[in-house]
Amino acid sequence: MIKRIFLFLLIALFFKPVFAAKDNNSIQIKGSDTMVNLGQSWAEKYMEQNPTEFIAVTGGGSGTGLSSLISGTCDIAMSSRNIKEKEIDLAKQKGVIPFEIKVALDGLAVVVSPKNPVSKLTADELALIFTGKITNWKELGGEDKKIVILSREVNSGTHVYFKEHVLRRNDPKSREEFSPGALMLSSSQAIADEVAGNPAAIGYYGMGYISTKQKAVAIAKDEKSEYVIPAIENVINGKYPISRPLFLYTNSQPGGLTNKFIDFILSKEGQKIVVETDFVPIK
Repeated sequence: MIKRIFLFLLIALFFKPVFAAKDNNSIQIKGSDTMVNLGQSWAEKYMEQNPTEFIAVTGGGSGTGLSSLISGTCDIAMSSRNIKEKEIDLAKQKGVIPFEIKVALDGLAVVVSPKNPVSKLTADELALIFTGKITNWKELGGEDKKIVILSREVNSGTHVYFKEHVLRRNDPKSREEFSPGALMLSSSQAIADEVAGNPAAIGYYGMGYISTKQKAVAIAKDEKSEYVIPAIENVINGKYPISRPLFLYTNSQPGGLTNKFIDFILSKEGQKIVVETDFVPIK
């Protein structure tokens, strides 16, 4: 009898995860570090209003979020880029149908130390800096210091966007890459911290991360164009040249709690949170 009870307990212990039902009162969200503060702000406000429901938000990069969605380990992926064709193909192989929802807009800020006298750059100068063709600040009217290039790592949607739209100037035939000397950092906050402490550094991240410890550089499309700072009004009116949409992805059109949460995000209250976290609302 004792042996039978012991055997039953072992079976219950090892097979409990198999028989456990999915918790319909919780959502797992993973992905874009650019969006993680925004996602957490949405989740906090939503849970205040719905205390029996739980929303967990973690970063790791857009690629990480989309991989988690494809593998079934999250309910919503946050992404600061469009899903790639190869990701869609992999998803279909696993029975996942990615469904895209645009939830906000973002201006990508290029930042330097407040101690750096350089305050404006053209798009061409940016490309030359980050590909390693301009290596000293004195070439741009700054001090005689070697430029320290900071970038997000390759799994980041911000990295992909910056490479395609700044380094490659939206040319699908271009093969420009970041300078081999660029420091690849794991998060937008890591870039913010490094820029704050290094007068020779230059980096980029979503404008929601800008603080008084960094200086956002004004950007012009070319030498004849207006230099524009990353600000909400400049993203809305299209003047700021480095801006992008932000997305959520689900497996097929969302239902249940996931749909309820996304409805909140797209509501007037949810879009107000977008503004409060220094992003640009879509409504």
